[in-house]
Amino acid sequence: MRSQLRLLTRVRRTSHHCVATRNISHIQVNTSIRCPSHPFTPSSSFLYPNANPAAFHPIRNFTSEPEQRRADDDEAKKRRLVDIFSADKSPDEISEALESGGVAAITHEFALKVLRDLEASPDTANRFFNWIVANNGQVVSSKTYNFMLGILGANGLTQQFWDLVEVMKKKGFGVKKGAYDRAAAKFEEDGLSEDLEKLRGVYASGSADISDEKLGARAAKIIKNAVWDENVEAQLRSLNGEMFSSAMVVTVLEKVGDAEPVKALIFFRWLEESGLFKHDVQSYNSMLLVLGREDSVDRFWKMAHEMRSAGFELELDTYVKLSDRFCKRRMIKELVNLYEFAMNGGNKPSPSDATFLLRKIVTSKNFDMKLFSRVVKIYTETGDNNLMHSTAVAVLKSLTSVGRLTQCNKILEAMKEGGFMPKGSLQHQIAFQLGCGKKHDVVAEFMEKFGASDGASNIRTWSALIEGNCVAGDLEIALKNFQRMVQKEGVTNSGYAFDLLVNAYCCRNKAKDACKILTDTVSNKKLEPWHDTYKSLITSLLVQDGFTDALGLLGLMKTHGFPPYVDPFIKFISKSGTGDDAYSFLRAMSAKDFPSTLVVIRVFKALFAARRHNVAHDLLSRCPSYIRTDADVLNLFFSKRKSTELTVAEPTPVAA
Repeated sequence: MRSQLRLLTRVRRTSHHCVATRNISHIQVNTSIRCPSHPFTPSSSFLYPNANPAAFHPIRNFTSEPEQRRADDDEAKKRRLVDIFSADKSPDEISEALESGGVAAITHEFALKVLRDLEASPDTANRFFNWIVANNGQVVSSKTYNFMLGILGANGLTQQFWDLVEVMKKKGFGVKKGAYDRAAAKFEEDGLSEDLEKLRGVYASGSADISDEKLGARAAKIIKNAVWDENVEAQLRSLNGEMFSSAMVVTVLEKVGDAEPVKALIFFRWLEESGLFKHDVQSYNSMLLVLGREDSVDRFWKMAHEMRSAGFELELDTYVKLSDRFCKRRMIKELVNLYEFAMNGGNKPSPSDATFLLRKIVTSKNFDMKLFSRVVKIYTETGDNNLMHSTAVAVLKSLTSVGRLTQCNKILEAMKEGGFMPKGSLQHQIAFQLGCGKKHDVVAEFMEKFGASDGASNIRTWSALIEGNCVAGDLEIALKNFQRMVQKEGVTNSGYAFDLLVNAYCCRNKAKDACKILTDTVSNKKLEPWHDTYKSLITSLLVQDGFTDALGLLGLMKTHGFPPYVDPFIKFISKSGTGDDAYSFLRAMSAKDFPSTLVVIRVFKALFAARRHNVAHDLLSRCPSYIRTDADVLNLFFSKRKSTELTVAEPTPVAA
């Protein structure tokens, strides 16, 4: 008794409660300046957190994501269990199927969830129930028995129903109201008056009043309503003839622990010291749930190691509840410790738990790289696993959502130790985002350590980086990165990246600069730009007062085997060009002195359509004689002259 009082006094004196708060800012990438002709960015990517900031809000995810993650895992696990027990199998076949399906560890709460899904399949439910009773008895309680009893009664399986009632009597379990109501309704519906009367007698005999849950509730009330002393101990001893079941102890810990964890711990130790109950896996796990809080961390870990020394393991349901609680309270270090403890035990968390934990570390207020590396090491060494692509994407998405992509090289280095190297689309996405964020030092390190792979993929990574620079308006850096790419990879597959670069310059009214870059690169590096690159640059030059530069590109196009791009020139000349401009254009089109008559006629027609007759006549005067004397040309000018004369000669109508 004195030891309990000393414990109570010491714990109350030293206990404290603190909940950390945090304020994490979000990074948003401005893509409004972009003017692409060939968008690089994937339609679904972690690269655009600003598309829906709420979806990446770290604090909101602390409260909602764990439950959803576990619900998805539970659904998949339940489906596998239902498949396994739907067919009649031997115990060895069932064990093998459970092991291969990764569902060998079944907890009390999960067993109830499975039974709920099997209410309409009594045979499958019965096989599952009998298996857990025989192989995993510690997860079976009065509640589990009553749930199975309700299934049998509701499906009219009277003989099995009464057989189970007898088994329950021997274990001291009563028939609860839920099971009674379901069975009574079915018995009455089927006209089983004798069974109905017998059931009423069993229920009225008071068997339900001695259930573990009700005894536990009474014990909890005694503990909560008084200071712990000899009188409390005496009342507890008298409850059920000094008999304490696992379910009863769990009920007491649950009802007392939330408000008064110290009293729950005193009760736990008193049971042990008095010899009234030998703690099992359920009571230990319940006590861990009570102690898993900020003001009981030391006692929590002492209890956890004591449990394992006693030969019991942390149940998955307990792990999930504790990890969710630690997340909500920002206890990241304890969350990592809990994960390590679970991974070193028999009930290992799923791979999705590792992903979830890594994401929480990178979005926590005080990002701890050591904790991140530690989780990677735990996952790969104790689970004998390699990190997956989906894990890396999820982690980098979270990293981006809180504006910490500058840490990506450290993250990738740690993941590399876990057997993961970014490849393909992930490489490209990281490069793009780094380019958008103007993280030049980080970019250099990333490209050196993680950008190199096979040639084609490496070109795409460089292209993604260059596009990111262009989106950010960092054209000088984009040009430097393009030059580095050409130096390292050559020009053979650089057309896409160059097209991005040229379009970025043009969108910022720097088409003349883009033209100079093109001519220099073609001359010095033997680059062969795409046909579309030439076309878009010519169009931009004509808009940005670069007529002479645009003419110069026609010769380069011919060198690279492309037909001349005449439409924007004709449009420009017809609207604002001079006779000299038109003549220069026609001379630049062909290696001969002049292009075909058909092209010349197109220019004349465009000028006439724009009512620029003087420019058309000026151009005609400069053309070679074979153009000036061509029948089609003469007919065109004659028809326009006649049309003009008729318009001038037409009398003006006089008003009546």
